[in-house]
Amino acid sequence: MTMSAAARTGLEPRSGGTGEPGLRDRDEAVKAAWHALISAKVASWNALERELGESHGLGVSDFEVLDYLAGKPDGCRSQSLADVVHLSQSALSRLADRLERHGLVQRTNCVDDRRGINLVLTPAGRDKHGQALRTYCEVLASTLPPELIARFD
Repeated sequence: MTMSAAARTGLEPRSGGTGEPGLRDRDEAVKAAWHALISAKVASWNALERELGESHGLGVSDFEVLDYLAGKPDGCRSQSLADVVHLSQSALSRLADRLERHGLVQRTNCVDDRRGINLVLTPAGRDKHGQALRTYCEVLASTLPPELIARFD
């Protein structure tokens, strides 16, 4: 049995029997949800970059690293951290260099694997995180759709 062109592409006649090709209603809803999600992400990201930069001298990725490390008193392997904050290993390494130069993180040897490097939040990094956290939350509260926030309340 061969699949029709409509089935392969996801295009099927709209309900109502006109026979005109179009996306199914569910597909339209999925596309609309995707575009709303991307719009909210871009608006939030841009506002975060501006506010965190102006108020605290941090970028969003800088804050995300500090925020994750704030919950890890013993630090985190840089390889694992790269996955969590959605950065490549080389991008995280450059970011860690910058944060380390500013005294916000410290690199330490991994006790479980001598080849591994841990990143640990310094006291100055903990202070910077605490200062920036309120800004971060306020920006997100003002830019994310309220119905999205309500899902996690």
